[in-house]
Amino acid sequence: MHIKPKKSLGQNFLVDKNILKKIVSCPEFSGRDIVLEIGSGRGGLTLELAPYVKKVYALEIDQRLYPELEKNLAGLNNCLVVKGDILKFNISQFLDLNEVGQKVKVIGNIPYYISSPIIEHLINHRRYIKEVYLTVQKEFARRVIASPGSKDYSSFSCFVQYYAKVKILFDIKSSCFRPAPNVDSSFLSLKFRERPEIEIKDEDVFFRMIRTAFNQRRKTLRNTLSGFLTKLELEHVLAELGIGINARAEELSLSQFAQLYKNIQKKS
Repeated sequence: MHIKPKKSLGQNFLVDKNILKKIVSCPEFSGRDIVLEIGSGRGGLTLELAPYVKKVYALEIDQRLYPELEKNLAGLNNCLVVKGDILKFNISQFLDLNEVGQKVKVIGNIPYYISSPIIEHLINHRRYIKEVYLTVQKEFARRVIASPGSKDYSSFSCFVQYYAKVKILFDIKSSCFRPAPNVDSSFLSLKFRERPEIEIKDEDVFFRMIRTAFNQRRKTLRNTLSGFLTKLELEHVLAELGIGINARAEELSLSQFAQLYKNIQKKS
């Protein structure tokens, strides 16, 4: 039975066998790895991955696909279909219940429209995750890896790079999917840091400051951050750090944001 992909779930099935093989070989999976796959669909990637790893937990939200997915994986003793939504999935609780005594690798071809929430969810469960490999929209991948001065650099770039080393492994043409999306994709890797390179006391306030700074990109930091200190105080803080008073958010590196945050905290 042919099941049409659901637009509401952002389903674009990756069907190109060469790309599936390339994805599996790229992250250097081993027989010791336990993998959580997000959005297993009909099991195309799962089937390629299973021979190389110890266990695959194939997570899928679309109940229409369960019979086909279970049938396709029936001969594989190291694959288990897990029914659920990644954004509601308690990774730590699931791993504890299944007595998984090691960090997992996460892989998936994820819906474009919820890429940010999925990555944030994975970051929140990073204690239990070793590495993440995701197929995402090409433009989104550029945002994740962007550096200061780039038009793609954003508060989300800072957020992800604070917790992980990020890299685009390769791009994927839209023609490799069914149905073909309107844009190309990228295969993105996130390797979580054992501890952030920058020590921040209150990460919530830190990232709120960065989001505020980026909210109005054309405005200078002394204007966007005036809710944290007065403009005059901000000018003094920027001068102390050797940052021009007309600097904008996209000019600052993550470490400069950290110093800015710490100096603001001292004066507030």
